[in-house]
Amino acid sequence: MDTYDVVVVGGGPAGEVVAGRAVRSGLTAVVVEADAVGGECSYRACVPSKAMLRPSAARAEARSVDGARQAVTAALDPARVLARRDRFTGRGDDTGQADWLDGAGIALVRGHGRLAGERRVEVTRADGMVRTLRARRAVVVCTGTEPALPPVEGLDRIGVWTNRQATTADAVPARLVVIGGGVVACEMATAWRSLGASVTLLVRDQALLTGWEPCAGEEVTRGLSDLGVRIRFGVSAVRAARDETTRTVTVETDDGTALVCDEVLAAVGRRPRTADLGLDSVGLQAGGWLPVDDTCRVTAVEGDWLYAVGDVNRRAPLTHMAKYEARACAAAIAERAAGRPAGTGGRQAWSARAGQAAVPQAVFTRPEVASVGLTERAAREAGIAVRAVEYRIDDVAGAALHADDYRGHAKLVVDETRGVVVGCTLTGPMATELIHTATVAIVGEVPLERLWHAVPAFPTVSEVWLRLLEAYGL
Repeated sequence: MDTYDVVVVGGGPAGEVVAGRAVRSGLTAVVVEADAVGGECSYRACVPSKAMLRPSAARAEARSVDGARQAVTAALDPARVLARRDRFTGRGDDTGQADWLDGAGIALVRGHGRLAGERRVEVTRADGMVRTLRARRAVVVCTGTEPALPPVEGLDRIGVWTNRQATTADAVPARLVVIGGGVVACEMATAWRSLGASVTLLVRDQALLTGWEPCAGEEVTRGLSDLGVRIRFGVSAVRAARDETTRTVTVETDDGTALVCDEVLAAVGRRPRTADLGLDSVGLQAGGWLPVDDTCRVTAVEGDWLYAVGDVNRRAPLTHMAKYEARACAAAIAERAAGRPAGTGGRQAWSARAGQAAVPQAVFTRPEVASVGLTERAAREAGIAVRAVEYRIDDVAGAALHADDYRGHAKLVVDETRGVVVGCTLTGPMATELIHTATVAIVGEVPLERLWHAVPAFPTVSEVWLRLLEAYGL
């Protein structure tokens, strides 16, 4: 039995950060990983998806400015786009990430980790050998999530794509059907259509990005349609079959139509990767989410020894929030190891409270959309007395200079009682870069009267902040 202060199960971004922070605080740590160190984000999600999306966005930006437009005469080169993606992901080679762990003084144990009672983790290696790890202070579960398939007959027999195949495929499919209307569906529809695929989006709901402000879904719908993506709202796939001879797939829908394509991407959600984690050994249900408090301590287990960081706790399933939680979790473990209580409720380093109402999101579609905090609807449902103001970003001088055909929308949600921003949604070029200003305003609870004195430079797109405050009445 090997003993460490902290045993981390899962070597994705959350696991790397929590282990690194624990070691920096003077504790010993080991990471258990059965797949590639770096996790889903590095190889099959965030990094490859943005690498695939950036070339088409760069081309569109150049073509949006007269004088530069004339210099851009060719289409994208799919082979070079995919090769550039592979340079960022290393095609799954985790040597660099594993070397980082070693350099940081973090042990790495390769194999499948399962809880085996309090503070114990059993690791089954590829050769079947089992190694037991014991944690003096904490076990941190960072196993993330995996794609969930919709209940479509035959879908599991056609070689369906999930985000993993959609971000690692080596060739552009001639025809792609995407099932879903969320972030992955919209980004991958954008990417593969930009590379030349004919794309059809099957959306069960009547809008895209339904959890966002309506303007976000509306703008992405317009952008996808302008790219040539066919969007069918209120339609669900019910059956899928692949022809063994032609290798084409026929997708039947609930409105009686049939679509013939080369690949099908299912992008309808994710489930926790906890089915084979040994949760029953500590009184938890296999396959379930792991609810936590603001220190990421699992609330259903007694004692301060079991933590869950990242997507697996369902608080804010985004890579940047997983890293944020990891920093807080490691700080909490260090505090408790030193005999201090590490209570929640404040803005201490060990409290990941921003995961409740200040979560920034960035979607790299065309146009980009970004948000942070609460939507107007969510704020009202929470009982907050809010007022929303909106402004067309295209009317800002900096936006007009940035692109001849700039189109963008800004919406601010203000808590009238406290006079602070509680939500912001932006669409248009650079929306994903502009959103951090709103994040700072929300987390800092900056009064609007004070925010008024944060003067944006002219002529920048950031002047939209001045226009929003003027629209509010300042």
